[in-house]
Amino acid sequence: MKNHVAVGVDGSAESRAAARWAAQEAVLRQVPLRLVHAVDWPLDPVLPGVGRPDMDRWADEALSDAAQELKRRHPDLEITTRWPTARPAAALAAEAADAALLVLGSRGLGGLVGFIMGSVALSTVVATDTPVVLVRIADDPGGPGTGAAADVVVGVDLHEAGDRVLAFAFEEAERRGCSLRAVHGWKMPPAYAYVPFFDPDNERDIERSVTHMVDDMLLSWRHKYPDVNVTTSVFRGSAGERLVHASQGAGLVVVGRHLRRSPLGVHLGSVAHAVLHHAAAPVAVVAHA
Repeated sequence: MKNHVAVGVDGSAESRAAARWAAQEAVLRQVPLRLVHAVDWPLDPVLPGVGRPDMDRWADEALSDAAQELKRRHPDLEITTRWPTARPAAALAAEAADAALLVLGSRGLGGLVGFIMGSVALSTVVATDTPVVLVRIADDPGGPGTGAAADVVVGVDLHEAGDRVLAFAFEEAERRGCSLRAVHGWKMPPAYAYVPFFDPDNERDIERSVTHMVDDMLLSWRHKYPDVNVTTSVFRGSAGERLVHASQGAGLVVVGRHLRRSPLGVHLGSVAHAVLHHAAAPVAVVAHA
């Protein structure tokens, strides 16, 4: 049964921030926490003077240091450690398959908001059906301006079956005791590009219609989670840009990605890609059909 939170740990400041975030999430969920350090052996390219004992020692130290710190913060939290021998992305995806949630650290973009999502994080996100949360150092729950009470923001797609995305977002808002902001962006039908004179009233009618559709999609979820205060934001324009804007001050941003595979392999999609690279909050990527 998937009843624990897993987090990738490699001793870096980014992974330590992710571990602290994951520990707080495990406490909220009242489930165990598993720390994972992938030992990539043999090294490619091989580092001179570095052998398997060195790699094992580094893995043990990274996991032990993280576990000790988190135990001091959360004495009652059950913490286990694992250090599989495999490529990091493959090892993390395998661990995610057995977890309810996988948390990864990601570097911030210097003075700008957002993430630098490396190949390991990207490969892991698209290789698992388990929800994955990307955390920056700025999202560290031990730092200023963070906390479980900040709103959860979710991107709503009217054209896709997003039950897994909405379920994850509502559950997170409920366990955090915070509000949920549902964001949807819409675009004019392509045919309107050829209309020389467009009546603004038509745009307002379309926006009202889209707003009603969003409200209808959320209605059953409001009934299922009556304690969650839900607000909606429906607008004309890029969903990715509006979600990035909404991420300011949010506790978590939830986006979906398609499970479908293209001839070129799996991909995130433009909205998830934009949010992952520019959001100012932790981002949860939830796979859906």
